[in-house]
Amino acid sequence: DYQPLREELHRFFSTGETLTADYRKQQLRGLLRMLTENEGAFAEALQMDLSKCAFETYSTEHVLCVQDCKEAIAKVAQWMKPEPADVPLVMLPGHAYVQSQPQGVVLIIAPFNYPLQLCVLPLLGALAAGNCVVVKPSELTPAFSRLFTQLVPRYLDGRSVRVVEGAVPETQALLREPWGHIFFTGSDRVGRIVMAAAAKHLTKVTLELGGKSPVIVDPSYSDMELLARRVMWGKCLNAGQSCVAPDYVLVTPEKRDEVVAALTRVAKRFYGANPRASKDFGRIVTTRHAERLAALVDSLQADGARVVLGGEHDAAERYIAPTIAVDVRPEARIMQEEIFGPLLPVLTVRSMDEAIAFVNQRAPPLALYLFSNDKALQKRVLSLTTSGGVTINDTMMHVANTSLPFGGFGSSGLGAYHGKHSFDCFSHKRAVQVSTASSTLDAPQRYPPYTDGSLKFMRVVNAYPLTRNSLLSAGKVAGVFALAAFAASYGSTLLSRLV
Repeated sequence: DYQPLREELHRFFSTGETLTADYRKQQLRGLLRMLTENEGAFAEALQMDLSKCAFETYSTEHVLCVQDCKEAIAKVAQWMKPEPADVPLVMLPGHAYVQSQPQGVVLIIAPFNYPLQLCVLPLLGALAAGNCVVVKPSELTPAFSRLFTQLVPRYLDGRSVRVVEGAVPETQALLREPWGHIFFTGSDRVGRIVMAAAAKHLTKVTLELGGKSPVIVDPSYSDMELLARRVMWGKCLNAGQSCVAPDYVLVTPEKRDEVVAALTRVAKRFYGANPRASKDFGRIVTTRHAERLAALVDSLQADGARVVLGGEHDAAERYIAPTIAVDVRPEARIMQEEIFGPLLPVLTVRSMDEAIAFVNQRAPPLALYLFSNDKALQKRVLSLTTSGGVTINDTMMHVANTSLPFGGFGSSGLGAYHGKHSFDCFSHKRAVQVSTASSTLDAPQRYPPYTDGSLKFMRVVNAYPLTRNSLLSAGKVAGVFALAAFAASYGSTLLSRLV
């Protein structure tokens, strides 16, 4: 039962202490110290859980958290300021703005594949927005979970941040509580469970899910070496356990062999003849997950595909070799689910129009990758497809750019974060309109009993798209207020004559 925990955090939230920029910065600085002072400990934990090499831990987890944290510390006071909004002519004189309010006590449920990044990035957004937070790390990465649970109370205020360890029963118990916001990263299957639980309390949710992210290769694209490096890097990073990893390749028949040869050549250069021995190639998180991937590998031949690279697996060792398959049919088992491992099916399409149609016949992916220097084709793919994000001539880079929102669409997710978008994700955007308190400037045509003149007056003042900002830019504010004062001094009789 996590009701006492949630209520304890809510009592502290109700004191208003998290509303100040100073408190939020204090928390963010503590988070930054936790990251910088324990970089080695985090790397060791991720090596234990995922066999993740130091380079991948730094480049895909640690540095992203540090950069986002530094940006939030530098900019949170600015983010908190009211955002001015325009005011229609009929509401002048007056002003309006959008107020960013914290959502209260929020819940973050993190996955196993990037444990540090996917705990910390939502956490720092929630803290920057002034919330109290409960973080639930994945039970599938026990070394990281233990370390994170031990470190958080040492660096962050326990009155506003708590960590809950556990598995499915603990997660289910947490989901029974009425949170201000639930932020979940994981599979679409569990995402539906989270959303159903949130619906009982009408709780706002952010769902960072996944899907089958395609790579479309333009027949005119010529730099096969660059394409192969970037596709295989994205496919095999973290042993393929990335929600935005390239899931499959769409290529025309005349280009297929060239693309496959380049992919195979690069994979061997990356990891050698025996990827199992490579210190740069990770492992699948659990034996159960490895068994699922091994079954996908074994299904390829039965489905009529041909493995041109890899195919080896050892579920007991959580090892799945980088694998490339051709002659893969759309109805093959490997094309029916997100792969989430180092397996890359290559499918042929007759044209780029067919590639676009292939993508559109399936659920919107979390990411879409296009290798093309043809501006017209780039525009066509962007116009005719839907996905959470897009990277052109590379893979996964849109996720690393924190000035861009990262999130899905449809079954690949709901909501977005990163950078200021994380602050916005955990903020309620409250509309505030401040009207004049002067009865002198209060148009009597607004109130009953209504006359024909009242309606005419409303039609006139709403006939032109004039707003406070457009008038300011035109330098006409003084004239408008002079006219309003003049009209008010002569009352409704003059106004009715004007209309």
